[in-house]
Amino acid sequence: MKIFRKLRQKLLSENAPNGTANKLSKYLIYAIGEIVLVVIGILIAVAINNNQQRNILERKEQTYLRGLQNEFETSKSKLTQLIKVNQENYTNAEKILEHTNQAESALSEKEFSNLLFNSFAFDISFNANNSLLNEMINSGSLKDISNDGLRILLTNWGATMEDIARQEFELGEQRVKVLDMFRTDRYSIRTIFAQTNADNGLTLNEQDATVSNLSLLQSLAFENNVLMFHSTSLSTEKTHYLPLMQELDAILNLLKNEIDEE
Repeated sequence: MKIFRKLRQKLLSENAPNGTANKLSKYLIYAIGEIVLVVIGILIAVAINNNQQRNILERKEQTYLRGLQNEFETSKSKLTQLIKVNQENYTNAEKILEHTNQAESALSEKEFSNLLFNSFAFDISFNANNSLLNEMINSGSLKDISNDGLRILLTNWGATMEDIARQEFELGEQRVKVLDMFRTDRYSIRTIFAQTNADNGLTLNEQDATVSNLSLLQSLAFENNVLMFHSTSLSTEKTHYLPLMQELDAILNLLKNEIDEE
C-alpha cells in the first residue's frame, strides 16, 4: 500500500500543472487514488479472511471425514459378523426342515437340540455406530461435507437404518413364533440346554432332560414357523444386509478419496 501511495504522490508532483484548475485536478487524482487504495486494501483483507475461513472449514471437514471413516469401518465390521450369525441361523433352520414330516427322524435328541439352539438362540440386530453422524445432522454440520454424493448417502443413512430395523423386527417376530412353541408343557427348553451344555448358568445335566422335543418334527405348525423364519432370515440377508454392505463400501470409498493424506 505504501508503494502505491508513494508512486501516486510522485506522479502528482511531476505531472500536475499550475493554477486553481490544476490544484482541483491534483485533489481529484489524490482522492481517487485514496479510494483505489482503500478498495485494494479491503479486497486484500477479504481475500485473506476468506482464505483463513476456507482453511478452517477444510480442517473441520477433514476432522469429520476421519471420524466418519472410523464409525463406518466399525459398522462394517459389525455387519460382517451379523451376516455370519444370520447365515448360521438359517442354515441350521434349513437342516431342521430336512427332517420335518418324515416317517422316522434320523436325528437324535442331542442333534436336534443343537440345531434348535444354533438356529434360534441368537437374535439379530444391526447396531451401527452413528454418534458422530447424528451429531453432525443435529447441528447442521452435514453441509460442511463438500462431496455431494457423499453428503447424499450420509443424509439417507437414517432412512436406511429404519428400513433395516423394520426387517429385523419382522425376523424377530418369526423367531418368537418358533420359541413360543416351547412355552407349553409339551416341549422342553430344559432339554435343549442339557443336550447342548448351554445351561445359561443353571446346573443342568442330561438326566434333567426328561421331555423329548423330537415330536416337533412331526408338527405342521412347527414346520410352518421354521419355514417362515428361514424365509425371513434369507430375505434379511439378500435384500437388506448385502445391499447395506454395498452402501457401506460406497461410503467408505468416498470417505477415503476425500481424506487428505498426512
